Amino acid sequence: MRILQLHCDNISYEATKKEIKSAEDIEPKPVSIDEVVVCFVAVENGDDDNVAIDAISQIKESMQKIGCKKLLLYPYAHLSSDLSAPSTALSLLKLMETNSSELEVSRAPFGWTKSYNVKVKGHPLAESSKVITASDKKEQTSTALESESKIKSYWYILSPDGTMVEFDKFNFSKHKKLEILAKYESDKKRKVDEPPPHVALMKKLAIADYEPASDHGNMRYFPNGRLIKGLLEQFVTNKVKDYGGYEVETPIMYDSHHPSMESYFNRFPARQYNIDADGKKLFLRFAACFGQFLMAHDFQMSYKNLPYRLYELTRYSFRREQSGELVGLRRLRAFTMPDCHAFCKDIPQAISEFRKRFDLSRDVLSNVGIQHDDYEMAIRFTEDFYNENKNLILDMVKKMDKPVLIEMWKERFFYFVLKWEFNYVDNSGKASALSTDQIDVENGKRYGIEFVDENNSTLNPIILHNSPSGAIERVMYTLLEKCATDAKEGRKPMFPLWLAPSQVRIIPLTDDFLEFSQKLSEKLTTQNIRVDIDDRNESIGKRIRESEKEWIRYVLVIGEKEVSSENLSVRDRTQRDVREISFDNFVEEITKQNDGKPHSTLNLPPLLSKRPIIQV
Repeated sequence: MRILQLHCDNISYEATKKEIKSAEDIEPKPVSIDEVVVCFVAVENGDDDNVAIDAISQIKESMQKIGCKKLLLYPYAHLSSDLSAPSTALSLLKLMETNSSELEVSRAPFGWTKSYNVKVKGHPLAESSKVITASDKKEQTSTALESESKIKSYWYILSPDGTMVEFDKFNFSKHKKLEILAKYESDKKRKVDEPPPHVALMKKLAIADYEPASDHGNMRYFPNGRLIKGLLEQFVTNKVKDYGGYEVETPIMYDSHHPSMESYFNRFPARQYNIDADGKKLFLRFAACFGQFLMAHDFQMSYKNLPYRLYELTRYSFRREQSGELVGLRRLRAFTMPDCHAFCKDIPQAISEFRKRFDLSRDVLSNVGIQHDDYEMAIRFTEDFYNENKNLILDMVKKMDKPVLIEMWKERFFYFVLKWEFNYVDNSGKASALSTDQIDVENGKRYGIEFVDENNSTLNPIILHNSPSGAIERVMYTLLEKCATDAKEGRKPMFPLWLAPSQVRIIPLTDDFLEFSQKLSEKLTTQNIRVDIDDRNESIGKRIRESEKEWIRYVLVIGEKEVSSENLSVRDRTQRDVREISFDNFVEEITKQNDGKPHSTLNLPPLLSKRPIIQV
């Protein structure tokens, strides 16, 4: 079924003559409808009741977004060259009509030639098209997801001293967040009852917001949000390259029927976005695996090349997460994932590499402002792998220096034998994975990736799947949730200074001090410090209060005293009193906090009077 949907000021039409023998028997008359959504509909071969019900459901959902309850279904054969039988088409149009009882619905006559005039509104959602097929009636689900819903898991808590007990017998009195994680994972309930605090913060700080013209779980990032996101992307990428990763770029869509792909995405627990294009069934990637594996297939590798590390920062990866699970930056349908795969010659080499990436991930999180105490660890493995590699698993737990959640399987359901992740437990009691790594024993063979060993034999590598930070959006969510906790517990919420959209704000007392303020701003900017100037015609008190609301770490008020002094008068959010400090020492203080981190210039006009007001 093909649909052209228009939000109209008015449509007027009149049936002029019968086009087919089975045309509806009507008395032709002019019809005019105001403030209406018009859906031009072509019913195609293969369409059935499920397609019609799915189509009207999608139409109703989009009408709810634009706030219109008046619908006209307009049969329009010209949208397709593969039309269904007229009787089928009319039956399905009537079914769509009867399933729209909550709308004020009408239908143009079927089988007639009609003259019409239409006036379409001029907003972004006024025009859209839809293609609904029989395959859409049931969302495609990977066999891994189906297996996951049926999988028999054995849950334990493993302590640094090596003791492992069933999680319902563990004393969680000193480990409340771990208890939340254990219940969250074992229950596998992902739906969100109410928005977590970071949602309000991301809007208040003009970081990000939902995009109503897109699919659910797709966000738009304002200048502040794009700056933070970009800095995090740069930092993680630099860390992976320092570790030895080689950055690549791969396509975002793939042929569902490619032999390697078809079997792999049925082994990966994710819901896909599917696309029909030029007779091909395509899907949008839900990880960087496909592209990197297909690339590695074309490499000629020796054991001397291994481990070989490929890295991509995907913008974006796509997963059709269930709508009840989508909330803010926590869980999205389009997200940015740093994805690093290491190709190893055997399990011993894979384990050695696995240890390095574990340390890399902890270092990355620590440097972005997510500390050891902020997250809990989960480790998942097959019983056989655990029995053969207890030292590896226990060493990771010892480094965590606190108990971790264990999920054990009697048999292998997925392509990996071992997976770990760090999980942040937010203010709503939901757990979200950050860093992760996996030992993959299937995909080297599945994708025909080969290397030559010491004996000149051709073998398939073991593959590690690591995201040292997890999705960039989820890092932002974690930082905002941490800020919400700080505010709740009486501490000043703020970003790490290197991520702050504005690091220093200058406030001239009057316009007389604006020129001096601009020169000071230029001097600080040359030192890779982000500076803005509140030059608005507002009281000094209001401008200082607003800098506080924006979490500006350093505020410099410029008056006669400051112009005459060699020192700066600095208001620091972390301290109660204004302090005097030399320009050089002030620069040094900020530089130390930014050391080793990427830099970006200010992403908004430096004068606040020149900035648009972002309404969220």
